[in-house]
Amino acid sequence: MSFGRLERTRGPEPMSEINMTPLVDVMLVLVVIFIITAPLLASSIRLDLPRSEATKPNDAPKFVAVVLDKAGGVFLDDKPVTLAQLAARLAQAGRDSPETEIQLRADQAVPYGRVVEIMGLAQHAGLNRIGFVAEPPGAER
Repeated sequence: MSFGRLERTRGPEPMSEINMTPLVDVMLVLVVIFIITAPLLASSIRLDLPRSEATKPNDAPKFVAVVLDKAGGVFLDDKPVTLAQLAARLAQAGRDSPETEIQLRADQAVPYGRVVEIMGLAQHAGLNRIGFVAEPPGAER
């Protein structure tokens, strides 16, 4: 018989991996919940709606492009026009659709008075939606 130390046995080592089973269980429960609730998110009332021509989606907004170059030329949809022709064509566009938008592109060198003159022709024709086209800073010319 010997007197001395008692030998210790090594206990279980700590786990260094994540237990994936509870995670998978939770994910499967969530999938089942989504599968059950997804049909309920849609309208539960089934209707057979009547058909009508009035419910067609609106056409894309119409626009007219007016260009003023630095030489003083006026262009409507890339075709040269005089001020009288421009006024007549804008009046026609205003009668056809008062929601027509004018996209005004003017060179930097065009005097402000000339731009205001074109804006006045457009407003006289009943076209009040005018958009000024510009390039962002740093754009190539």
